[in-house]
Amino acid sequence: MRAAAIPESFDRKRLHVITWGCQMNVYDSARMQDVLAPLGYVPTPAPDDADMVILNTCHIREKAAEKVFSELGRLHRLQQARERAGGRMILAVAGCVAQAEGAEILARAPYVDIVLGPQTYHRLPEMVARAARAVGAVIDTEFPAEDKFDYLPDASAPQGITTFLTVQEGCDKFCSFCVVPYTRGAEQSRPAGAVIAEAKRLVAQGAREITLLGQNVNAWHGEGLDSGTWSLGRLIRALAELPDLRRLRYTTSHPRDMDEELVSAHRDVPSLMPFLHLPVQCGSDRVLAAMNRGHRVDDYLRTVERLRGARPDLALSSDFIVGHPGETEADFAATLALVRQVGFAQAFSFKYSPRPGTPAAAAPSQVSEPEKERRLAELQELLRVQQARFNAGCVGLDLPVLFTSTGRHPGQITGRSPYLQPVHVTGPATWIGTEAMVRIAAALPNSLSATLSTERACA
Repeated sequence: MRAAAIPESFDRKRLHVITWGCQMNVYDSARMQDVLAPLGYVPTPAPDDADMVILNTCHIREKAAEKVFSELGRLHRLQQARERAGGRMILAVAGCVAQAEGAEILARAPYVDIVLGPQTYHRLPEMVARAARAVGAVIDTEFPAEDKFDYLPDASAPQGITTFLTVQEGCDKFCSFCVVPYTRGAEQSRPAGAVIAEAKRLVAQGAREITLLGQNVNAWHGEGLDSGTWSLGRLIRALAELPDLRRLRYTTSHPRDMDEELVSAHRDVPSLMPFLHLPVQCGSDRVLAAMNRGHRVDDYLRTVERLRGARPDLALSSDFIVGHPGETEADFAATLALVRQVGFAQAFSFKYSPRPGTPAAAAPSQVSEPEKERRLAELQELLRVQQARFNAGCVGLDLPVLFTSTGRHPGQITGRSPYLQPVHVTGPATWIGTEAMVRIAAALPNSLSATLSTERACA
């Protein structure tokens, strides 16, 4: 479906979206703006003068719901000020917190106008119309039978030089600590034709790097262009044929779904970047079983070996949870051993925090907060050393950088290396959107500094 032009009968309204959480939420927020554009809503950078504010929420982080209620309290004051001035501000809560705690949101914040889950935002125009004419809140947290992507308009505005494209949603894994299967539903894969068509539009709008998104992105198994079922590796090969698409990435992957076709894509597809986020969560088989991860440490190590065999320059990122119920000091030591054995370019690590309704929340042998904090600090120090070592190892190398924006200092432009590191050089803004070879001169705490190589242009 194509985005409709704003009818003259609609006044322009200001829309502010606050996004928390994963890249998929970033993508969803952009699509909600597209859905509301035909009603006259245009983005505004601050909520103060907005006619509608959407909180697109994430349930993964600790105290996620309380952060939502705190933000709602602040927005309610703006909503009241708007009402005193004779106007109206529609407040909507979307995303995974809305899906999991919709009734609680309306009980604690009755001034919220709309509560919608991540599978229903294609129905936002109808919800806005109902909220405008009805007394009381509109709530839609169902898992509709139809595919929401069939009802979404084309993106109405350029998404940037680097952008996201959701190809898969939901999860069938049911890890003991995770709410995603309950908030996003079962795994669903978009057809290859729809993904390729959206990718073509994004490239036509100026995208040069696309990151394919999914809760279990490498579980994607969509209808192919030949009517058969494709795997993610086959989809990547098709996308790599698009003119002007310089780079491909995908996240988040699961070790259980790393098939041979995807591994071979890392070997054969130059535009598939040599950086992979492959969460392992823990280095203890006993805890992995308690987490219901469905793989053992040896399985993960063999997968890493296959990937590095296909692409020797591959760098890895991962997720870790410390203090899962029942984790002993020996289990934690096994995680440290795994980190040392694999070596990670970067990683995300968190203390376990209970999520209501998940099996781990009611499990015995909960680890104390002080112990979780101690283990997390030790793990993060090891990961920090590994990241610094990886970045320092890039000094002196010639790497292609896709420039995406101006830098913090005059005459500076910034971009990303193949390994997703921020890189800044001195150069003109006209290079933004191009890829160029640079020589890494220094590894800084959060970025790399570089100079142009003798052969600047890659494309």
